[in-house]
Amino acid sequence: MQRVAIVDPLDATREPLRNLLLGVDSVWLEAECARYEFFFDVINQSNPDVVIVSLDADRSKALQLIAQLGSEYPDMPILAVSNDDKAILQAMQRGAKFFLTQPVVLEELLQALRRLPDRGGGGGGGSSDSDEPGKTPRRQTQSSQVIAILGSRGGIGCTSIAVNLGCSLAQDPDNNVALVDLDLALGDADVALDLIPDHTLADVALNIERLDMAFLRRALIKHEATGLSLLAHPMQMQDVGLIHEDHLQRLLNLLRATYTHLLLDLSKGLTPTDLTGLRMADTILLVAQLELSSLRNVVRMLLTLGNEEGLSDKVKVIMNRVGSDFMEGDISLQKAEETIGKPIYWQIPNDARSMISSRNAGVPLIQHAPKSKVQSALTGLAGALSGKNNGQAAPEAAKKRRWF
Repeated sequence: MQRVAIVDPLDATREPLRNLLLGVDSVWLEAECARYEFFFDVINQSNPDVVIVSLDADRSKALQLIAQLGSEYPDMPILAVSNDDKAILQAMQRGAKFFLTQPVVLEELLQALRRLPDRGGGGGGGSSDSDEPGKTPRRQTQSSQVIAILGSRGGIGCTSIAVNLGCSLAQDPDNNVALVDLDLALGDADVALDLIPDHTLADVALNIERLDMAFLRRALIKHEATGLSLLAHPMQMQDVGLIHEDHLQRLLNLLRATYTHLLLDLSKGLTPTDLTGLRMADTILLVAQLELSSLRNVVRMLLTLGNEEGLSDKVKVIMNRVGSDFMEGDISLQKAEETIGKPIYWQIPNDARSMISSRNAGVPLIQHAPKSKVQSALTGLAGALSGKNNGQAAPEAAKKRRWF
């Protein structure tokens, strides 16, 4: 949580900025001031993580204030706001580290806040709140992780993995998790969670020009039992064409400011919106099975993703339904790795009974079958992706045990 203090004598620009900051969950508006001459005392009392100084009401006073703040608080980031490039340059010369132009746009504000250094708990001496006895440690700012789930063919289990992985991630109280259903025509994440959304991606696209955090919160529906939030696919197939790549890019940039984990359940068509999701993802989970057509498609998809710089490096191959009752002589894990030329990152065992009954009930596995082997594997995957394995076996150890 970043604690922010702002100063702007002009109501016409201070109030919109305040409203933008109040709409961001990762920001706490520590102080708001309408007089430059009072702001230094406000900082002495509130000691925020970052200050935002608007220059346009009185440039000379604002620049003097920035110079004073830079001298007294050299480690505190100062963000200058103006509609005058010359004023911004002068502010940077006097100690401002970052700038925004008026009128302030939410995406630019969020990008600037993400670039700010962490002051380690807000004290002027650099001490953390957790060093003081009797105080609850203040949560450190956590960057958002975007995870795209891509299938090597239809029916491979991407939606089941996306939904149940999202619910598993959401069990960590430090996580705030959202799932975006980008299988625009035939998605069914809402069915898997037994949710009836009031708003969908189509509503977001229709309101893209006035999209803000308040509207986004209304657009997502929360699964109360697990804490996972969902942004559903369009209900009407004719609305699929409303959603474009730039819509998705803006949407994901806003969601990253609020959620620690974003899961993207992609379609099988590698559509323009799918490709946008892959480009914006930090990790791509490519879901496959130990059968020839799936592995062949994995090779083809890796070649295609390799044509764009950086995409293939994000890919982690997930082998689903390991240990299913195939005929004798099915493909081994070692042979699969040799075929695709990439190690298998994680295995999810075949547990058709638990998975099918969970889907039919519209209840995620963590509620329906929390002790099942498939849920155990998904819990381990959630821990591995978050850097918190929680004692789950690493993929290499799981490979040695073999599920079959």
